[in-house]
Amino acid sequence: MRIETTRSAAAVRLRHAAAFHGSPDDLLAQLVPLVTAALERGEPVAAAVTERTEEALRERIGRPAGLILLGQPYGPDSGSGQTVAARRARQLREIAASSALGPGGRVTAVSEHTSRLDGLDGAFWTELDAAANVAMAELPLTLTCFFPELPLHVAILDGARGNHPFLLDGGELRHNPAHRDPRAVLVERPAPAPVLLGPPDHRLTFSAWQLHEVRAVLEGALLAAGYERARAEDVALAVNEVATNAVEHGSPQAELALWAAGDGIVCEVHDRGRLRDPLPGLQAPHPSDARGRGLWIARQICETLHVWADASGTHVRIRAAP
Repeated sequence: MRIETTRSAAAVRLRHAAAFHGSPDDLLAQLVPLVTAALERGEPVAAAVTERTEEALRERIGRPAGLILLGQPYGPDSGSGQTVAARRARQLREIAASSALGPGGRVTAVSEHTSRLDGLDGAFWTELDAAANVAMAELPLTLTCFFPELPLHVAILDGARGNHPFLLDGGELRHNPAHRDPRAVLVERPAPAPVLLGPPDHRLTFSAWQLHEVRAVLEGALLAAGYERARAEDVALAVNEVATNAVEHGSPQAELALWAAGDGIVCEVHDRGRLRDPLPGLQAPHPSDARGRGLWIARQICETLHVWADASGTHVRIRAAP
């Protein structure tokens, strides 16, 4: 499956920095002045930190109106860095819009590493930060990601150094000479496969001439699961975009697998093609772009859209709640 890279003519506005701490007290010693200074400048501050850090931060600075807590990811989507980055980009875009930022105005955001999301080797954090560089590139945002100096997986530090254009050093942002293009980072450490599911409720092999069957099977399953028709049509559109990419750019035949889960429908589309862009559909396409809209639209419609590749081809898992 070759998924078109979405592009935009706008300049990169994101300032994405890594910071490292040796203890909870060290974390707060860096976090509190950063948050306080942003609030004093009149910038909204969005924080994705642990409950422990949130409580300690509240003790230091109280409950200022400009502090917005995003929370750490939980649930079936929490293992997909692509999905978490896309969701946070939507949240931060809404914060920027609702804050009516003036010329030069920015949103400040802080994120804290938590070992709960490490997975087997810490690859989640590498994928999340690489995806954030794409999904948030055009936002007027300063995002500082805090990592422990000695995490369980050394790959977390390697990914942090490669993915962040800036480092927080002595309270100042400095250019990071180790920074690389996010897609180059993921070539060395690809997105991990999600947790395996059991046998699907439906399985369908299809070609370009059978895309109507994909839509029919999916809409039938969605309606049977209690989805309202408008929502079923939206989800079917999202999956159809992925399925179309599979047979147009991946392999002449692809496969759809479908599960009816307790929290919604889960679909996977598999083809035998090579994944050329490990971060598809994370950036809104420019109006002049003829292609590349399908995956962007699908990410906006569905709760999860996770893309990964292995020796057998390219795979996309989609989860859509009612």
